[in-house]
Amino acid sequence: MTKTKLSRYRAALIALRDGIDEPAPLEPARRDPSEVGSDEDEQPLVEMLQVIASNRNQRRATELARIEAALRRIDDAPEDFGLCLECEDEIAPRRLDLLPYVELCLECQSKRDAPRGGARRHLTDYRSE
Repeated sequence: MTKTKLSRYRAALIALRDGIDEPAPLEPARRDPSEVGSDEDEQPLVEMLQVIASNRNQRRATELARIEAALRRIDDAPEDFGLCLECEDEIAPRRLDLLPYVELCLECQSKRDAPRGGARRHLTDYRSE
């Protein structure tokens, strides 16, 4: 990979890293522990919002870790950046343009994402005969 492309990917990764917002704050379901009754109707909504914020924070942390790992790969082994970590084939440039922090080629990623244990089961598979 040329130095120009590497610097372009580095700039894209830095922009992605800088574009990740701060984690969403998680707030307790009950603001005043001595207050009883008034917020019981709100509690399920508050808990749902906390789960959403927690999931979003986890996705952001995962994405940030992948971005940082890609930046380290560019710094430590620039000749290996853009190669699949499993098969060592070149990752498609279009895929790398869309996800500059991607570690696997499409084929290896598909294998990793494939359902484990063979065919997927359906509800009809569990009917008693």
